[in-house]
Amino acid sequence: MVAREIEKAQSTYNQACLMRENGYWDAAANRLYYAVFHATSALLIKDSYPVKTHHGAGMLFRQYYVKTNILPESFSDTFSLLQALREKSDYNCSFDATQGLINPLFAPTHQLIDTIAKMVTQQK
Repeated sequence: MVAREIEKAQSTYNQACLMRENGYWDAAANRLYYAVFHATSALLIKDSYPVKTHHGAGMLFRQYYVKTNILPESFSDTFSLLQALREKSDYNCSFDATQGLINPLFAPTHQLIDTIAKMVTQQK
């Protein structure tokens, strides 16, 4: 399941890149969030923490990996920001994600996914 979550994170990130190329910024926000969600889910599953909700996954990620200084605060910030943008993009008809808002989130998302992918493939 861990490997599948990482594959899903990477695939979903690639989908976000396609959305960026075509100027679909709401869809890019959605795909970036889900890429991060799948990566963090892989880490939580690897360490036997139950992933039941999106909000819960973010809280567990922050509690067990960021607050303990295993991962940087910026990763939690990226997760939270993407979650908020995804919710606005998906559910708020008066909100439109823009290139200026979404484009800067690609690099930190990619870094988070790569870091977690390395963590989950390391032997204990």
